[in-house]
Amino acid sequence: MRFVLLASACALLTACGGPQTSQANNSQANVSNTAHPDATANNMVLLAVKPLPKAQALKVMHVRHEGMEAIGKANKALHRELVSSSPFMPTVRSTAGTIANLSVKASGWFPLGTGPDVAKTGAKPEIWQNQGDFLTKLHNFQAAAKAMNAAAAGEDVDAMKARFGAMNEACKACHDKYRSEMHH
Repeated sequence: MRFVLLASACALLTACGGPQTSQANNSQANVSNTAHPDATANNMVLLAVKPLPKAQALKVMHVRHEGMEAIGKANKALHRELVSSSPFMPTVRSTAGTIANLSVKASGWFPLGTGPDVAKTGAKPEIWQNQGDFLTKLHNFQAAAKAMNAAAAGEDVDAMKARFGAMNEACKACHDKYRSEMHH
């Protein structure tokens, strides 16, 4: 249990990265920077144990939703290019980079107190009940997104397709267990 709490705290610390350029990233930075103005490393551990206040939880949930939507859109664009007979490499590289970047930020998108008991979300309560498994799946997605991004930097389209498949398997492994269908 202590490892899970420490891993959660590390994930939250990793997600705090200062000012960002996009609106969603700024929202995440604001949530991270305002969640506890006097936050120290010791206080960050409390975030893993103590739920966020509702207003802050709603901000994190919005950032999470926007981030997941952006990953989904980038994934669709990447898929379109990789199934075409002549992929447009600037799109492949940019969307792979977007997914890899957002996958890292996802470490800060699931603090305690941001589940379906707070507001409408596709995140199942099992995320917080099975944190160790969830964090493993998140890490697997992050590694697969990083590998996809590395492959996209090259010229081997077959390698990109293989990495894309592995990345989608990592997405599916998490979504199958920890995501509810959302109807907008």
